[in-house]
Amino acid sequence: MLLELENCSSAFELCLERKYLGLSFSDSKVQILFNLVSYKTRVQTFSLIEWNFLVLIRRAFLSLSVKSQTKNFRVDITRLEEDTLEFDMIGIDAAIANAFRRILLAEVPTMAVEKAFIYNNTSIVQDEILAHRLGLIPIKADPRLFEYRSTGDEEGTEIDSLQFQLKVKCTRNPKAQKDSSDPDELYFNHKVYSKDIKWVPIGNQADLFGQVAIRPVHDDILIAQLRPGQELDVVMHCVKGIGKDHAKFSPVATASYRLLPDITLLSPVEGDLADKLKRCFSPGVIEVHTVNGRKFATVANPRLDTCSREIFRHDDLKNLVRLGRVRNHYIFSVESTGILLPEVLVSEALKVLMTKCRKFLNELDAVQVE
Repeated sequence: MLLELENCSSAFELCLERKYLGLSFSDSKVQILFNLVSYKTRVQTFSLIEWNFLVLIRRAFLSLSVKSQTKNFRVDITRLEEDTLEFDMIGIDAAIANAFRRILLAEVPTMAVEKAFIYNNTSIVQDEILAHRLGLIPIKADPRLFEYRSTGDEEGTEIDSLQFQLKVKCTRNPKAQKDSSDPDELYFNHKVYSKDIKWVPIGNQADLFGQVAIRPVHDDILIAQLRPGQELDVVMHCVKGIGKDHAKFSPVATASYRLLPDITLLSPVEGDLADKLKRCFSPGVIEVHTVNGRKFATVANPRLDTCSREIFRHDDLKNLVRLGRVRNHYIFSVESTGILLPEVLVSEALKVLMTKCRKFLNELDAVQVE
């Protein structure tokens, strides 16, 4: 992933510095480029996507110099768990950080239920609600192994589709006690969970993905509740898509960033004020040390601060501390839905960003500059 981050940084540098924006601002190409974006009406040479990206690049150039962005750019991974990744992106502009966040949310593809063929539904859940619930269940299938379905293709093939079946019928338990009122004892299959969804291979998918468990990410997602005689019989088709088309394709539960808090003590804080200052911040932000019988407050870990501004409620403390943010230090938090590992999501998002940079360069090369 670090190698791809370096490649992304290089693509960025190429896009922003080496090609056009690194030229003198008096250069005619740069003047035309920036003047075009100043117009409210989009120039027809650019599509809406390229035009928005062009606006983003212009903002990045105007806010910070390109060399300062690429020279000090680095990424530090601070926490990596099964479905969560936290890392620091340092030395980059807010426009680029936000573009990366939006790509994670809306442009990294996944597989999700697109069509639900309901052959039998005698539960109390309406067909539309049932189809909606099925569509939001994350599917454990690597989207990189599939292609996008062609427009107008209703059937699909083994290279662009997955098929699942949900067939459950509720029956009475003949061995249940007569005075029992517990549904778990009285009925069989009275709760329909995502674990009841079974994969039905198409074509040669059984051979291709035989070693891969294609299934819902979680087995305990409640879909519906049934009573004796009620049943569900549904066939689902999954396709590859992106969150920009529908939220069910979004690969992340959350993808957010915040600026690193900057806490500065303007003067020494001692004695009881040190303990009072510590209570104004989140645990771990301020530490109190005792030296020669005297208490002193120090800033231990500002990244744990939630910026509550509790300090400004106390007249004896508010002038002793300065609160701020490090303007080019972003703390990213990425939580995967479980379809792909969070580090893989970051890697795929970087590839999308690099592709946008290359497409932007191609658009610039195609513009006729007099």
